[in-house]
Amino acid sequence: MAFASKIITCLLILTIYIAAPTESHITCGTVTSTMTQCISYLTNGGPLPSSCCVAVKSLNQMAQTTPDRRQVCECLKSAGKEIKGLNIDLVAALPTTCGVSLSYPIGFNTNCDR
Repeated sequence: MAFASKIITCLLILTIYIAAPTESHITCGTVTSTMTQCISYLTNGGPLPSSCCVAVKSLNQMAQTTPDRRQVCECLKSAGKEIKGLNIDLVAALPTTCGVSLSYPIGFNTNCDR
């Protein structure tokens, strides 16, 4: 009986550690402050600052779980709507331009729940 309860306890602990997190630990403040390096490029074009690509890669590294990716997506969409004059083509191409491969398109119509 004691052995069975130890097994059950171990399985419960394992389940807790293996279970995927259900909420993000990334804030919109973190997302927007990270991406400020890119605003000038995304509104005015011109040469892409290396600091922008560092920011894109950093944000991609931060967003490793599905809840984190959803949070980053929602934050970027929200922030993007507040920035006047964003070049949507530059926004959509930014991850690829910076060498980050995403499995979904970037834009204001992106469904962050998928």
